[in-house]
Amino acid sequence: MNQGTRGELISRLAEAISSVTTAHPLRVAIDGPPASGKTTLADELAVVLRAQDRDVIRATIDDFLVPRAQRYRRGQYSAEGCYFDAHDHAALCRVLLDPLGPDGHRRFQHAVYDADTDTPSSPPDTTAPADAVLLFDGVFLLRPELIPRWDLRIFVSVPFEQTVERARDRAAALAEPTTDTPDTTEIERSWRHRYIPSQQLYFATARPTDHADIIVYNDQLERPTWQVRPHSSIHGI
Repeated sequence: MNQGTRGELISRLAEAISSVTTAHPLRVAIDGPPASGKTTLADELAVVLRAQDRDVIRATIDDFLVPRAQRYRRGQYSAEGCYFDAHDHAALCRVLLDPLGPDGHRRFQHAVYDADTDTPSSPPDTTAPADAVLLFDGVFLLRPELIPRWDLRIFVSVPFEQTVERARDRAAALAEPTTDTPDTTEIERSWRHRYIPSQQLYFATARPTDHADIIVYNDQLERPTWQVRPHSSIHGI
């Protein structure tokens, strides 16, 4: 187990990414519960890697949602619906992960869904350099059908209760101070009935931390702790 500053964590993760050699773009999963800090971590890593002249592809599971009617067909607060119905994993593999993988043609799309219009999206194909890095953040990334498609797996761990607090804080920060009041009741209900139970289902069925190469314990943002899993080929970070 290692502990250090935020900068040290990002530096060590960048070193881990650089230590993995593939003949195709490196596909990095950054998994974890909602509000655990996955997106922030991926963005921080992207800055460091780009400064090292790596070509970075940033993408997120939120751009691989299915339309709202489909993902809420079991109900707005269904944990099973959140886990089984929310994301188009087949499209994720078809347009992004497989093209960037072994024997892939490296022509990819970073999204299939437009959240603003709740409709499918089809951005133009982009061709990735062979030494590019995909930093992909999202929930449920270490489920069985996706595990073989990642070249490096990072799991961001935060106690579930703390994710609720962070969700409230995030909503308050985004609200206009004079006109908007964040609906903390709705946040509480969504986390208690949908997001946390869906994560518990995920842990029970897929055991994501068993498959992670690196676990980042992100409850202390400025003094994180991280662990390289024994099965990982990554050492010394």
